[in-house]
Amino acid sequence: MKILIAGLGSIGQRHLRNLRHVWGDNIEILAYRSIGRNIKISEDMTAQFDVDLEKAYNIKTFTDYTGALEQNPDAVFITCPTKLHIPMALVAAKHNCHLFIEKPLSDSIEGVEELIRIVEQKNLITLVGYQLRFHPCLKLVHQLIGEKKIGQILSVHSEFGEYLPDAHPYEDYREGYAARSDLGGGALVSLSHELDYSYWLFGMPQRLFALGGKLSRLEMDVDDTDSILMECIVDGKSIPVHIHLDFVQRPPSRKCSIIGEGGEIFWDYYSNCVNLYTVEKAKWESFQFDNFQRNDLFLAEINHFAACLEGKETPAVDISEGLKSLRIALAARRSLESGLVVEEV
Repeated sequence: MKILIAGLGSIGQRHLRNLRHVWGDNIEILAYRSIGRNIKISEDMTAQFDVDLEKAYNIKTFTDYTGALEQNPDAVFITCPTKLHIPMALVAAKHNCHLFIEKPLSDSIEGVEELIRIVEQKNLITLVGYQLRFHPCLKLVHQLIGEKKIGQILSVHSEFGEYLPDAHPYEDYREGYAARSDLGGGALVSLSHELDYSYWLFGMPQRLFALGGKLSRLEMDVDDTDSILMECIVDGKSIPVHIHLDFVQRPPSRKCSIIGEGGEIFWDYYSNCVNLYTVEKAKWESFQFDNFQRNDLFLAEINHFAACLEGKETPAVDISEGLKSLRIALAARRSLESGLVVEEV
């Protein structure tokens, strides 16, 4: 197996380590690097500077993308800034490479339909990096909803907020993609995991309204705080689904509350816990995943991609699926800009 990683920032290096873990000696890893910063970023987000990454990771690096693709990799991991995802994926697909594209799929729909046509014509495997789909807590939430544990769902509130300067402490947040419109940043697209799992659990919204934008004193030219109210149809009933995203919360918060006629499901990401209250039992039950580590998500994701390449599994989030959360984000952006309810998501 030969893999090309297009971008060696923190997520590119994480995938590199996990690819080695999954495939061992049966993999050759190449890397395309446009900036070439010699920063080795560890799993705990600490960094070592002035490190020769080619030697440290035993990889071959390229500064020319076409030259890297001429090495005929089996698959390309697109781990560059969001604005470049689709352009680089299009070139890789034309070279007959399977694709792993980091989330979000893009910051616009430009080129997405063309990419879908190419991968379908060439029968290429694609996976968008929404690793929360592999979280044991969220998988349990999905199961509990499917089993109607709380009856008819009536409302949902989910949120994710963290202080952007703390996310990558080894770099100036103002230079990162999440803080820059020219690189495809902003909370709506950069924090789109909540949009993806909301779609996974409750389907596409019928309409939505969003408030927020650039509200804090952080130095960025993109939205840093967004609240989206969506109308979703669950079991034939219209319900409100509220999603809050921000780059400002300290301490960070990530949680989801689902209220039904028969109780409540509550997930807290940072405590690795799902709590279930049912009217029938009139008490809370707690499902704790103490042994779970954050990197387990990424390992599960890589194992899934490997199984897809081997024809053993079907991609959980292919490009067509990844487009769904992007459509929600872009609809929310239109609502922010217009101040109106968006009827066509």
